[in-house]
Amino acid sequence: MTEVVEKVQTAEAARFGSYGRSANTRRASLLSCRTSELDIGYEVSGPTDGRPLVLVHGWPDDISCWDKVIETLDNRNFRIYAPYLRGSGPTRFLQSSVMRSGAIAALTLDLSQFLEVLNLNDVLLAGYDWGARAGYGVAALFRKRVTSLVAASAGYATAMSPTEMPYDLAKSYWYEWFVSTTQGEKAYRQERRRLCKYLWESWSPRWPERDAEFDAMATSLDNPDWAEISLHAYRQRWHDAKGAPEHEDVERRLAESPSIAVPTLMLQGADDGDNLPITSEGKEKYFTAGYERRLLPDVGHFVPREAPQAFARAILDLSR
Repeated sequence: MTEVVEKVQTAEAARFGSYGRSANTRRASLLSCRTSELDIGYEVSGPTDGRPLVLVHGWPDDISCWDKVIETLDNRNFRIYAPYLRGSGPTRFLQSSVMRSGAIAALTLDLSQFLEVLNLNDVLLAGYDWGARAGYGVAALFRKRVTSLVAASAGYATAMSPTEMPYDLAKSYWYEWFVSTTQGEKAYRQERRRLCKYLWESWSPRWPERDAEFDAMATSLDNPDWAEISLHAYRQRWHDAKGAPEHEDVERRLAESPSIAVPTLMLQGADDGDNLPITSEGKEKYFTAGYERRLLPDVGHFVPREAPQAFARAILDLSR
């Protein structure tokens, strides 16, 4: 669990390769590292002696969501790591026999092992959507390497019985229940670009370059494990599937909504059409080292793409 392979290239060159990237001229490297289950592809940029900043993308998305945030942070002395989640881009499983779990416990373990393999300490961790959920998990259960957290587009401790759920929220989560139907499974497996483009269009107000950004990101959806992981993520979340047996301990601990003892800033789009603003309200009681929720007007679900300045500002506020 210690192997790191480096494939050095400029970010500008990388975006013309297998995985699309938006245009900027910063220098970056594309690397990979091995955890217990994965060969994780990730991009790294910034000075080698900079403070570690780990950026974890959401679903359905990839690391290109961070381009504008990183541009805004230029010359701020961060060493920036942006891993591809399981099922995204170049990240691959080491063995075909490993369960393609999309559970939050799996994402949490992936991220904690990523920090461990790269021996990153004093980490400022930032993520949105699935990346935020992984960040919460690591900050709650594996916090020794993490000093602060920025989370967006997903509140903490959001488990809710469908019988208590407002129907507006149930309507927003249609795609999570769609996976339990034959037609839904077919859509995730065979029509993923059409499905994901509709989610991009319905979860946020339109932002400049949205369609071009989607087209650049969409190659990451071609990962051979994307459909299996996505289907499992939502079946398991609604108790229609079990998690991986080897993740059971982390799953159980996360289900208890453990407190988070690092300073945390949460960014919520006021117009998020997926995780509605009500899902991130009233979470202060879970945070013992300081917590602030910032509601962003005219911003939807894809916060780092729609409001990169606000995301960068949150990172800088915590870095101080």
